[in-house]
Amino acid sequence: MSNGALKASPLGDGRGRLPLQGAGGLQTFLDAKVSQYNQPGFIENDPISIPHLFSKKQDIEIMGFWAATLAWGQRVTIIKKCKELIILMDGAPYDFIMNHQEPDLEKLLSFKHRTFNDIDTLYFISFFRYHYERFDSLEDAFVTPLGPLKGESFDLPGGGAEAALNHFRSYFFSLPDYPHRTKKHVSSPSQKSTCKRLNMFLRWMVRKDDCGVDFGIWNHIKPADLICPLDLHVDRVSRKLLLITRKQTDWQTAIELTQRLREFDPLDPVKYDFALFGLGIEERWGVQF
Repeated sequence: MSNGALKASPLGDGRGRLPLQGAGGLQTFLDAKVSQYNQPGFIENDPISIPHLFSKKQDIEIMGFWAATLAWGQRVTIIKKCKELIILMDGAPYDFIMNHQEPDLEKLLSFKHRTFNDIDTLYFISFFRYHYERFDSLEDAFVTPLGPLKGESFDLPGGGAEAALNHFRSYFFSLPDYPHRTKKHVSSPSQKSTCKRLNMFLRWMVRKDDCGVDFGIWNHIKPADLICPLDLHVDRVSRKLLLITRKQTDWQTAIELTQRLREFDPLDPVKYDFALFGLGIEERWGVQF
């Protein structure tokens, strides 16, 4: 965003500063940005385009999880690598995972994205097969056996999402042959990580609206319990808007941001991820002023 555009902003004071004394003005501004970016046109250039290639629930879950896991670096590269992975699984991830034979896995040995390699790929496939042999949805990996997640609240700063993420990581690495190196690809609040990729995946699966971007196919974790994905762009913009005051960037920072966003919409605070991410990556906020 240029300085000229900033001066035209309802938040600007004409000198490139952002006086944020009125939360109402900020909410109105962010609501408008949510409407601008929470649109089908957002899908094509974002990793969420990968699960949108599918209609079967399990395919959406599997490739949504994989796209979120691989979501670092240039978005065009992330999307390209995910499509490569889909081809390696014969265009049908769930069917491949459930019905593959040992020789079918050989072609996956060529797959690599940054530090994610064939060892990680094969373990992901092992976990998915293990899980889907027991459950119909990946949602159960986040809520079973945590019964209270099914409709009750947790007395935790991060709410149900914090408990779900901690449980998920333990469950994900419960197979006896898990590779230690793969643990770096699945984070949790207990490690003080922002869990930005997992929080993004949960947003995709949990948020419900009629805009066509997020899927809203899960029901046990509520949109009100979600934590805002805190990537570099969201972090920078949130600090410029004084939504974050914590110096470091960790799980508590993600909670601080989400608690501020709950002041604007307690039932769906993470919808503002669209606004903050859009301002950061499309309008270059946090970089140019």
